[in-house]
Amino acid sequence: MKLELDTLGKQYGDTWALQDVDLELDPGVVGLLGPNGAGKSTLMQIVTTFTKPTEGTVRWNGTDVVDSPGAIREDVGYLPQEFGVYPSLTAREFLQYLAAVRGLSEPTERIEQLLNLVNLEDDADRRLGGFSGGMRRRAGIAQALLSDPDLLIVDEPTVGLDPTERARFRSLLTSLAADRIVVLSTHIVPDVEATADEIALLDDGQLLTHTTPADLLAAVEGSVWEAIVSESELADLKSRHTVASMTRRSDGVHVRIVADESPVQGANLAEPTLEEAYLSRVEQSPTTATMEVSQ
Repeated sequence: MKLELDTLGKQYGDTWALQDVDLELDPGVVGLLGPNGAGKSTLMQIVTTFTKPTEGTVRWNGTDVVDSPGAIREDVGYLPQEFGVYPSLTAREFLQYLAAVRGLSEPTERIEQLLNLVNLEDDADRRLGGFSGGMRRRAGIAQALLSDPDLLIVDEPTVGLDPTERARFRSLLTSLAADRIVVLSTHIVPDVEATADEIALLDDGQLLTHTTPADLLAAVEGSVWEAIVSESELADLKSRHTVASMTRRSDGVHVRIVADESPVQGANLAEPTLEEAYLSRVEQSPTTATMEVSQ
């Protein structure tokens, strides 16, 4: 199976939400990473055929889905960021209803498999209105998997989840990627670090890079520094360099800085994190990144 995007673009009025995006995806998890407003949601809406591109093509297993949207609709599962449920239905009833809407025949066994997969078997007969945010997201991934899709697209799936639910969701996505393409769209770098085989980095509607986490890290090797600075030095430092993190302690502000050369006296080279590699790459584009660092 293969998903190909060729010079994909989407224009709204005078603004290009996407422009000249080229991607080729095979089975595994690809992290669609970028700041808010980078164009991630627009790209997903085009791939799932909710929106038509202004230019370019999307091919699913060689078929142009702009001309033949049914080719991908039968094979895609989608979990949008804003996922609505029917609060009066139980999880099992919800999946049964959606299976009927989608015309799935004899879905009972599949529904039970999915309830077990997303760890909702003990809560299958509880009403969705009483579910936590994490449980609703798990019900959402179950509905996206009803037809056992070859292409699974999830949009900001861990936003608002507590650390335990976030870790569980990451593990679930990883387990699903053995025999399908999973597109994880997020601005939360640790989600990508924990799950993705590849990273497609978007900013300002353009694809900055399509690479592996290891290669993205290698590109910033030797450019991350640790130092302890005073409050008065901090403002000047932030005006000249990317300060990836800072922690105020009794002996000063402990900072990690992305810079080609030692940014302050006494700075020491440090092993880069994926967050710092992300910041370094996005800093090279015209748009300033807005990212969430969350464990």
